[in-house]
Amino acid sequence: MEYRPLGRTGLQVSALSFGASSLGSVFRVTDDTEAIRTVHTALDLGINFIDVSPMYGLTKAETVLGRALREIKRDRYYLATKVGQYCGPDSFDFSAERVTRSLDESCARLGVDYIDLLQCHDIEFADLNQIIDETLPALVKLREAGRIGHIGITGLPLKVLRDGLLRAAPGVVDTILSFCHYELNDTTLEGLLPLCRERGIGVINASPTGMGLLTERGAPAWHPASPEIIAGCRRAVEYCQSIGEDIVKLAVQFAISHPDIATTLVGTANPANIRKNIAHAEAPVDQALMAKVQELLSPIHNHNFTRGRPENRDPLIY
Repeated sequence: MEYRPLGRTGLQVSALSFGASSLGSVFRVTDDTEAIRTVHTALDLGINFIDVSPMYGLTKAETVLGRALREIKRDRYYLATKVGQYCGPDSFDFSAERVTRSLDESCARLGVDYIDLLQCHDIEFADLNQIIDETLPALVKLREAGRIGHIGITGLPLKVLRDGLLRAAPGVVDTILSFCHYELNDTTLEGLLPLCRERGIGVINASPTGMGLLTERGAPAWHPASPEIIAGCRRAVEYCQSIGEDIVKLAVQFAISHPDIATTLVGTANPANIRKNIAHAEAPVDQALMAKVQELLSPIHNHNFTRGRPENRDPLIY
């Protein structure tokens, strides 16, 4: 497993990391015993960064992860969780009081007294003025008190991540978590990387398959992508199927290929799947196949979808 610096944090994180949303039965009904084995497998095979949130499974993901971590020495992993989003897409509270209490609740569920990275969850749904003037100062107090190590912001629109970095006082935000913007069909995260390099911001990438777009199962019914994006990704998937290749392997390899992206999150509650993802990350890249798949995806390259408050959304590219 390759390890990379997470911006200026001093953390050396695995290029592939564990997204624990699946432990909350977010995508399918999961078996907790199998989910715990998945966490142990990930750590045993070199993953050292775990990302979770109280929102995933309405606290179930944190609870199951806490059970898994009871048997693991605390110095074997870095742990990230989030504040601000709790009971679904319409339940946000970024007030100083709530995010402070949220840390206590997460620590209790996770069975730890220290969080390496505490992130504001999906800030596109928040008033950015509140994030800058109230939420981040509350997290700085927690960092100064030694309760957390570092502070991050997360979201889908790149616009709101950029705006958050530009408006926050220097040294406040340590990381960003972006998803669906550095994958085979969308590389728009590259536009934000120069600012992150300049400011020493650690970059966490997530959803290397575009929340299912680049999988044989395909995009779920709730997926916000346009029919054109879904169809374009499907063509690439079917091409890989026709020659006996797994597009997920390419998707993982592509996502971890950029040296300025510290780590890419993959989520599963199945030990075999995490083994497969790690094997993909460590396997040689078939450059000819990679080029062919990118050619097939070129008609929809960087076509996107967005969400959040109107002022926080990305402009749509068709």
